[in-house]
Amino acid sequence: MPRDEHRYLRYVALGDSQTEGLGDGDDTTGLRGLADRLAEHLALHSPGLRYANLAVRGRLAGQVRAEQLAPALALRPDLATVVAGVNDILRPRFDAGEVAGHLEAMFGALTGQGARVLTMTFPDLARITPLARPLSPRVSELNDRIRTAAARQGVAVVETGHHPVVTDPRLWSADRLHAGPLGHERIAAALAYALGLPGSDDSWTRPLPPDGAPRSTVAAELRWAAAFLGPWLGRRLRGRSSGDARTAKRPELLPVLP
Repeated sequence: MPRDEHRYLRYVALGDSQTEGLGDGDDTTGLRGLADRLAEHLALHSPGLRYANLAVRGRLAGQVRAEQLAPALALRPDLATVVAGVNDILRPRFDAGEVAGHLEAMFGALTGQGARVLTMTFPDLARITPLARPLSPRVSELNDRIRTAAARQGVAVVETGHHPVVTDPRLWSADRLHAGPLGHERIAAALAYALGLPGSDDSWTRPLPPDGAPRSTVAAELRWAAAFLGPWLGRRLRGRSSGDARTAKRPELLPVLP
């Protein structure tokens, strides 16, 4: 019998804090995030699905490749998501070609083993916080290179940055670098739609109902910089990462309850 194109047995997620689930839960109650949410979508159509999440916050694309690719291949996934690169964009020395090279190596290794692979482009951070405007060219260049690498390797790309809803603060956590619960939910819905899962649609692209919230002010931007940007820069200057001494939250394939 031919394989059901919507049924998967082993889903493995590779990446950084976004895939780990920061912004959706916390380290005390547990993180959920886009990969957990996608696994729940998949389990509705794939009884017996097992899921592993190898992502660790703070990881650069090269670190994701070095630390997560071999364990992912050993799990022999039939579906994988690879989402990395934002941490590289935020570093002083950024080479879009090098980052895309690491991503393409992961794409090729996973598809070469027979996995279906999904990845994502990134929204322009300046549309979320004006202080990030100098990073806009980096985001654009990396997105172009991700599309090119994905096309060469037969990887599906979810375009998250084109839709106006991505700038809605309600989709983001307070640090503006990580999606909040609603943002993770929307990303998971976008991935499900890219896979053509039954019941998925493009409603993830649609704007939220207006809530009358005030627009961001200069004072609010300064408070954000003090609360989040300053500590982040401090870690970089000390050569530290939010992921130091951390390991994957779900390194083994475990059952998913729909």
